[in-house]
Amino acid sequence: MPLDTAQTGPRSGRLASHEARQRLEHARNSRLAQLRALDESAQSTDAHLLSAQTEAIQRVLTEIDEAFARIDDGSYGTCQGCAKPVPAERLEILPYTRYCVACQGRATA
Repeated sequence: MPLDTAQTGPRSGRLASHEARQRLEHARNSRLAQLRALDESAQSTDAHLLSAQTEAIQRVLTEIDEAFARIDDGSYGTCQGCAKPVPAERLEILPYTRYCVACQGRATA
């Protein structure tokens, strides 16, 4: 989905660049807080579970960084599977997604 440089809401079907960045920053900060919480509970948590949780959070942080790069190169909001716009509602919920719902299903199948 192309980004609109003016501030627009989801009603317009476009997500403003600064709004996308804010959502990504929030997602990044949430994941970093999760990592800190895991570090604090390391002694009371199963090592295998801790490793799996840490790895999953690191994957999401990588996806967030990749989403920032897509904002910079102008491809943010465009599905990497079908090249159609990702609905603004999906980007509000999952701001670092690379795919629309249909293509996400195919990518994980």
